[in-house]
Amino acid sequence: MPTRTARTAWNGTLNEGSGQVELTSSGVGTYDVSFPKRAADDAQGTTSPEELIAAAHTSCYAMQLSALIGEAGGTPVALHVTADVTLGPDSDGGFRISGIALTVRGEVEGLDESGFLQAAQAAKATCPVSKALTGTEITLDAALD
Repeated sequence: MPTRTARTAWNGTLNEGSGQVELTSSGVGTYDVSFPKRAADDAQGTTSPEELIAAAHTSCYAMQLSALIGEAGGTPVALHVTADVTLGPDSDGGFRISGIALTVRGEVEGLDESGFLQAAQAAKATCPVSKALTGTEITLDAALD
């Protein structure tokens, strides 16, 4: 399996500095980052590690759920996945990702609601990004459209 690479160039202190994250392997983009905007309610056009984790988690989860629906005899027509990744204080000092809320709405042929919910829970437990985030509470809200 391949290895994917990203890099960040950072200049300055935590509170006054800023950087750019480059998706090196794909070359699809370079994105601004800064701590004050990371910690603010309005990101003002910058991304953050939490948003990048959310993107990684939603795409990985959608792929895994699609596979598990197929294994269960269904056909995924459309899956809409969102992830809300929360940054919070760490009791040991600094910050930590304090929770991830996954939401999925699916249009699926050949599976009833119960079968879809089983696949959705299994995907949460088995997608590689969920596994990498062990130790962070991940909740799931799943339903068929």
